Amino acid sequence: MKTIIEPFKIKSVEPIKFTTREERKAILKKAGYNPFMIHGDDVLIDLLTDSGTSAMSSRQWAGIMDGDESYAGSKSYFRFEAAVKKITGHEFIIPTHQGRAAEKIIFSITGGEGKFYPNNTHFDTTRANIEFTGAEAFDLLNEIGKHPEIKADFKGNMDVEALEKFIKERGKENIPFVMITVTNNSGGGQPVSMQNIKDVKSVCKKYDLPLFLDACRFAENAYFIKIREKGYENKSVLEICQEMFSYSDGATMSAKKDALVNIGGFLSLNNEEIATKCRNLLIVTEGFPTYGGLAGRDLEAVAQGLEEVVEESYLQYRIRSTAYLGEKLVANGIPIIEPPGGHAIYIDAKRFLPDVPAHQYPGQAIACDLYLEGGIRACEIGSVMFGRIDKLTSDFIPAMMELVRLAIPRRVYTQSHIDYVAEVCIESFKNRSKMKGMEITYEAPMLRHFTAQFKPL
Repeated sequence: MKTIIEPFKIKSVEPIKFTTREERKAILKKAGYNPFMIHGDDVLIDLLTDSGTSAMSSRQWAGIMDGDESYAGSKSYFRFEAAVKKITGHEFIIPTHQGRAAEKIIFSITGGEGKFYPNNTHFDTTRANIEFTGAEAFDLLNEIGKHPEIKADFKGNMDVEALEKFIKERGKENIPFVMITVTNNSGGGQPVSMQNIKDVKSVCKKYDLPLFLDACRFAENAYFIKIREKGYENKSVLEICQEMFSYSDGATMSAKKDALVNIGGFLSLNNEEIATKCRNLLIVTEGFPTYGGLAGRDLEAVAQGLEEVVEESYLQYRIRSTAYLGEKLVANGIPIIEPPGGHAIYIDAKRFLPDVPAHQYPGQAIACDLYLEGGIRACEIGSVMFGRIDKLTSDFIPAMMELVRLAIPRRVYTQSHIDYVAEVCIESFKNRSKMKGMEITYEAPMLRHFTAQFKPL
């Protein structure tokens, strides 16, 4: 196989600060052993998130210069609206400053006590915005997606039988809509098949329920469909995206992922009544409907990014370069979710640190060690993020999986950076017998992983 090179040239560079192990030890302690609290300047390779960390293209920067900052009716909005409609086919397009703002609006309108939202797997802000209204979020991931060591093409799929059972038990009148996250972030960045989307839509149609997509990484999901699902190999990525969205009635999106920008998002809908309510709330919380918390220049950058992200050469590079890191880790015995997902590699902390129980947060211990070992910032996606205490029994309920996410920013790092990441992970794995669990010393009532403080056991 020929080397798949980056489908771009580097036009501008940013210096990286190097630190010593002793310096990182002090930095980590000061940050309360929470990578979120480390200053960005003190990070060598930042894999905390792929959200808002992309390198924008020269055409996106040119669009920024051409942004129309009119308060109402900006031409930049109409370019943005056309770009979103081209992909989603949805009628009503509502810009927001990022994905969680779109979530806040739609769940505030449709949620509340006694309401239930099924998903393949909710991510952290989605779950938090649902629960903030008093509603409940439920994950209905297919069984194979719960086993990191098993290889399968579409481990992000929803369990369709479980969905129908859920609807019958909870009552369709108590379910505002069904949601599918593409790709499935909490499930390891794993894709959802077109057939699964069709099957979920069929159940939704049977019970007259709307279907929404959490579409942050829609293009990556579409590319997986193209290369893995029979019948799509000769379709363009754009055509596959359009078919995916054709089965949906609405979508939330953080444009900070697959729109290749540093800020932005949107809520798209086909229901005019709900769209009107959402726009009214948007005016209160975000801004006028034709800017929605964004500057005109940001709308231009999103519109251009949505054109670039469906280019096959970019997606081939994106998916292959992520797999490259995963293959190097697996070759050295490091357990990950297999096969690698689209935007990140997920280390399986349970198999990495089998002697550290979930309530001692093995993923957090690994994330801290990666920073200490080589200045790499990663993100725990396990019982720090999703663990909880049962309100009735006071028992600790761990997350379904204990993971460490190495989220790769788009168009930012080169192969030598990724080789370095692999070397640090391998060194950390060799020394894993020295790692101990972590104890939480402070936590916020919601989304605790962002600001929690820890101490090593």
